[in-house]
Order: sequence, then structure tokens, then C-alpha cells
Amino acid sequence: MRRHSLAVQASVSPRQTPQVAVVGFIVTDDFEILFDTVDSTRKVFNLRRNAACAFVVGGMLNGDERTVQYEGIADEPAGADLARLKELYFAQFPDGRARQDWPGLTYVRVQPRWLRFSDFNQSPPAIIELTF
Repeated sequence: MRRHSLAVQASVSPRQTPQVAVVGFIVTDDFEILFDTVDSTRKVFNLRRNAACAFVVGGMLNGDERTVQYEGIADEPAGADLARLKELYFAQFPDGRARQDWPGLTYVRVQPRWLRFSDFNQSPPAIIELTF
């Protein structure tokens, strides 16, 4: 997952339909995902109403058929937890420090519940599932 900086993120709208966005993200050793966004986005509105969140990471490079499907629960960390996550985020996205002054900027953490790594670059394919 750390080979990638962008992921497709999905949330559930108030009408119970999927909505997706591309986000810049980091992943911790505990498989937490963190991304920043402004609080006027559909994803923030959706996640504040329904914390269920999903991602697809990878599969976008020609000839690389490795992906991670990820499902988890979103929150907006605060205090020491947020400080820890932001330092990891800024190591990947140094420009993130300048965004801290944006009106309505928020950080969304997603804690994993399930993920599946699929590697179709090999035969037979490797598929690994983890439940948290």
C-alpha cells in the first residue's frame, strides 16, 4: 500500500448510494489510513453521517495487477493521536503542512475492518484476506 499515494475512496450518501473520490493517503503500521480534505466535501458529509468507508489501492499501473481492497470505519482524530498521524502524513506529503491553514481542513482516519490483497502478477494469483 505504501508504494501508492493515491487511492479511490468510497462512502455512502444520505440516499444510500455509493460516492467515490480520489484521495492522497498514508497508511500506518496498523493499517490505519489518513487523508486530508475540506469539510465541505461530500465524503466528509457522508462519513460524519455513516462512518463506513472503503478504498481501492493499486491496479492503475499498466502491467501491475496488484490491488488492495480495504473496508473500515472513519473518524476525525484529535490531540496526540492526530499529531502522530499528521507527522506521518507530512513525511509523505510535505505540502500538507501548508494546507493546515485552509478553511475547514480536516483529517480523516480510517481504521481497518477487512482488507484483501490480490496479486495477479503471478500464477497462480496470491490472495490474502485480513479481518481486524
